[in-house]
Amino acid sequence: MVAKPALGTLQELAFEIRRTGGGIRNRPRYTVTVAPPSGEKNNHTRLQMTEADLAAMLGISRATVSRALHGRGRISKETRARVLAAADEVGFVPNAMAAELAAGRSENVGLLLRDSHNPAYGALFSSLQAAAWEKKLQIVTVTVSADKGGTRQLSGLRQLLGMRVAGLFVATGDVTSEQLRPFSSEVPMVRTGRPEHDPSINAVSYDEEHNAHLLVDHLFALGHRRFAIIETAQEKSFPEWSRSVGMIQRAEQLGAVATPFSTTLPAGGIDAALDHVVAGRATALMCPTDMRQLEALRAAEHRGLRVPHDVSITGCDGLMPGIDLLGLTTVRLPVEHLGSTAVKLMVELLNNGLTDVAHESIRGQLVVGRTAAQVG
Repeated sequence: MVAKPALGTLQELAFEIRRTGGGIRNRPRYTVTVAPPSGEKNNHTRLQMTEADLAAMLGISRATVSRALHGRGRISKETRARVLAAADEVGFVPNAMAAELAAGRSENVGLLLRDSHNPAYGALFSSLQAAAWEKKLQIVTVTVSADKGGTRQLSGLRQLLGMRVAGLFVATGDVTSEQLRPFSSEVPMVRTGRPEHDPSINAVSYDEEHNAHLLVDHLFALGHRRFAIIETAQEKSFPEWSRSVGMIQRAEQLGAVATPFSTTLPAGGIDAALDHVVAGRATALMCPTDMRQLEALRAAEHRGLRVPHDVSITGCDGLMPGIDLLGLTTVRLPVEHLGSTAVKLMVELLNNGLTDVAHESIRGQLVVGRTAAQVG
């Protein structure tokens, strides 16, 4: 139970203003829980406060209160301290989004993020947040798991638009270009991470073809000529599919044999791929992600296969914690560079607009680990 405030405190004055309608109900609103004066019912009363109410409590203008709360415009240190102290005493916090809507502008940018438990998406989230903070942007995030047809992910984008965000980052691999086009006409939008070829959608992506070539070329230099390659369905994850296709094409360009195994097979294609290895038809197993590489390493150990003596295994993304201790052979995605580049593009779109759609791809770096070796 909250004790009744002493007569004349800001809390009691706040209660009286809202009870009697003495405050002008202008946006932005705040929510505050105060104890009513003696004799009123309910010791906890949920009140909708406004900047005008706080101004009435302090005997100053609403504009002064707004400048103090949001840290904008000229205001003395003493007045700002007085406003913040009063706000703290009555226990309310500004609704920044409502304030920006009332002012006709927003510094909030939406982010649709898929599968945040995946290290690659988690690292991308952190990178975008850090870069946005440097540019004084606030990111509002909706995280959605993969779903057939992208229905939930599209719903997440609509939810962000409903929050009146100024722009959108789309960091998911299985929402198609066709599905994104309507959103790109609403607010500035940047596809982040996934390769994008649509001429109407801005994108900063990983150069998946280059990353695939790095891995195949490394194995080819180690003497491998027969590859088993895990291939993700395009509609499941476009980035993974792009890597898989890039690996197959590069192997064939070098005159090697590449056999794809679909992730729709049991065990994500890994068991069938290892059967191929055991039969002597492949010396290397290539996976489009490090998480799939770990699954392959576990399955190989279960079969008694020695890595890399019996089979070399590679992955891609290089963002998993402790990857140096695991000794994975992979390509590290340049997530920090991608995040800062995407935010820089968003700022340009918000401030100046761009007449030409921007497409930028960023190359990863080969990480030579202990899971790939020279053919014996």
